[in-house]
Amino acid sequence: MGTGKRLIKYAMQFKKILLGGLMLLAVAVAADLAAPLIAKEIIDNHIAPANGTVNFEPIAYLLAIFLGLGVVASIFRYLEYIFLQKGANSIIKKMRNDVFEHVQTLPIRYFDSLPAGKVVSRITNDTEAIRELFVTVLSQFATSFMYMAGIYAALFYLDWQLASMMLVLIPLLYGWMLVYRKFAAKYNHVVREKLSDMNAIINESIQGMTIIQAFRREKLMKNEFEELNDKHYKFQQKLLILEATASHNMVGVLRSLIFILFIWYFGTASMSVNSAVTVGVLYAFVDYIIRLFNPISGIVNQFAKLEQALVAAERVFRLLDRTGEPVSDEKIARYRGNVRFENVWFAYEEDEYVLKDISFEAKQGETVALVGHTGSGKSSIMNLLFRFYDVTEGAIKIDGMNINDMTRQAVREHMGIVLQDPYLFTGTIESNITLGDSRISRQRVEEALAAVGGERVLKHLPKGIDEPVVEKGSTLSSGQRQLVSFARALAFDPAILILDEATSNIDTETEEIIQHAMEVLKKGRTTFIIAHRLSTIKNADRILVLDHGRIAEAGSHDELMKLGGQYYQMYQIQSGMSPTQIVG
Repeated sequence: MGTGKRLIKYAMQFKKILLGGLMLLAVAVAADLAAPLIAKEIIDNHIAPANGTVNFEPIAYLLAIFLGLGVVASIFRYLEYIFLQKGANSIIKKMRNDVFEHVQTLPIRYFDSLPAGKVVSRITNDTEAIRELFVTVLSQFATSFMYMAGIYAALFYLDWQLASMMLVLIPLLYGWMLVYRKFAAKYNHVVREKLSDMNAIINESIQGMTIIQAFRREKLMKNEFEELNDKHYKFQQKLLILEATASHNMVGVLRSLIFILFIWYFGTASMSVNSAVTVGVLYAFVDYIIRLFNPISGIVNQFAKLEQALVAAERVFRLLDRTGEPVSDEKIARYRGNVRFENVWFAYEEDEYVLKDISFEAKQGETVALVGHTGSGKSSIMNLLFRFYDVTEGAIKIDGMNINDMTRQAVREHMGIVLQDPYLFTGTIESNITLGDSRISRQRVEEALAAVGGERVLKHLPKGIDEPVVEKGSTLSSGQRQLVSFARALAFDPAILILDEATSNIDTETEEIIQHAMEVLKKGRTTFIIAHRLSTIKNADRILVLDHGRIAEAGSHDELMKLGGQYYQMYQIQSGMSPTQIVG
């Protein structure tokens, strides 16, 4: 389905209010266009009648009608504006909701290759451009076409021959629009793409401002931004030249052409013995011709916004066309937590496997630790368990059920995760623990914080759990953010818990608190720990040592130390002890 048809489909969801606005517009146009005909009647039959007698009573009556039509036109134009604007805003509200909702259903893989700033640009800038289509362009085009139709009807009523000659405007206008769109579409694509790129680099710069300033990359980022901005400016200038050519200049040429036809036609008619042109008809024609160029100017001046909106709509619909999965409200019973990986292979990119034939089992209540060098596949295993990605080959089962047979939301309902750098949302400590879930009471939040030892760190906050949290929790220490994340996981009472480098970014004192919190969290739960600090996983029931996507070693801490393989070497390096000391 083409972009235009899809936009119409959106508009049809609010057709009642839009059609109501168009009907009001039609009444306003009719009232406005009746005025020159009344003026003609006054001039020809009452001010300069054939019998020479001036009658003021009908003149007063017609002037009253003239004034009344002006009032009617004003009132209906006001109501039409309200209706059409309300309809347009409703369309964009629906579209923005649809885009944002659809973004939530897209797989994580989609965001790997698309910067956040570009997604934001689609939801805000592009939909705002589409809003201009419905708010301004639709209203202007509807008004202009109605006025043109009404004016042509009046012209045909007055003199069909001259009206027929003026029909030449329609193909000229249409041809001009085709030429304009041919170039404007190309320019607008570049303009909107560069705007999206600038949003992306701005977002990236803000997120990474610490690194940029620490490594003195300010000038580099400035140059990158200026390069994008210069190209954006260059194509905006091209659009500006195109719009200047296709607006005032075009209308001026057409106006001159029509007045030449008008003067030639009436000049020829006045020289004919059998033809007479009354002053009233002449006035009406001049009035209608002047009025005719107002809607033409209106249409031409909206070409730019029309093309911008169509390009923006194409980008938005391209996002909506990305395959997503509906968010399911399916509820399942809390599973026991027996997890089995069966010959799992996985690749982010085709044939570039990061996991190769992974098989292991984690029984209910067990703690399984994953260790290995960067890129060994630790995080990929957790990504698959959470169904952020799906396995390429093999199967992952929970309590004997293949997770691919469940919706993603159902799989995650009884899982909890604590990340290395926990993400906190704008709100309060409490809202970041409950995440808006009405099932988690304030008392439960306080109990969860107490259980993980959070009061020792959070007691320094003036408002306690009502302490405001800004974006990403930047006003809190890494330890405080981590404890909030632990309390969040505990409050949701998951059957399976994933701890991803949960102690790597905190100080020694807070680590002791979090080690206690980890023990609290692990009770009765199947726990997976991704760890670089091997000292934190000595008590794990099973440790899997990953190497280039394969399980190189598996066993308890003592078993792996006796094996003297990769784990033994990693532990030796981290502890700074000699082999004799370790064995002893």
